[in-house]
Amino acid sequence: MKIVNDYVRLMLFCAGLLLGIQIPALTDQYTKRVDAKLLESSQVLAGFQLTADRYFKGSIEQLIQHYKQSDDAVFKQDSQNIQFIYERVKRLEAEYAALQGNPLTQALHALFRYDNAIMQETLASYSYVIILDPSAFIWGFACALFLSSVIESLIKLLGLCIFKSRRAVKQG
Repeated sequence: MKIVNDYVRLMLFCAGLLLGIQIPALTDQYTKRVDAKLLESSQVLAGFQLTADRYFKGSIEQLIQHYKQSDDAVFKQDSQNIQFIYERVKRLEAEYAALQGNPLTQALHALFRYDNAIMQETLASYSYVIILDPSAFIWGFACALFLSSVIESLIKLLGLCIFKSRRAVKQG
């Protein structure tokens, strides 16, 4: 029975290690997707920004207001499109800024405070890789220790509960 327990521990540790090593890879792929979307959205907004620079001292908000107040239905409709693009760029800039900094804050943001649509796209095209850098090793070993410790503790706790209940039945 001891050898089975040792193998279970080893398998849990390996599973946690492989899971943890994926965290920097997921963070990297998510960050690259955010960066690509920001670049694309910024390029779409660039023409409107030039117009805003020329006529509204660089204010996209004033350009949007000008379009909204126009008597031309096409301009009014375009104001909504420009507003959407502008807000998207602002959201993506905030998301990109949150992904800058130390690897821990990057990973925590990518794991818990991500943009849902972008994360779904990232996961749909996620390619499992093993990044061989210090942060991957740290995440891997941390997850391995955590997963194996938690599951082993739960198994021991379950065993203790079963043992106590059997002992109570025998005494009763």
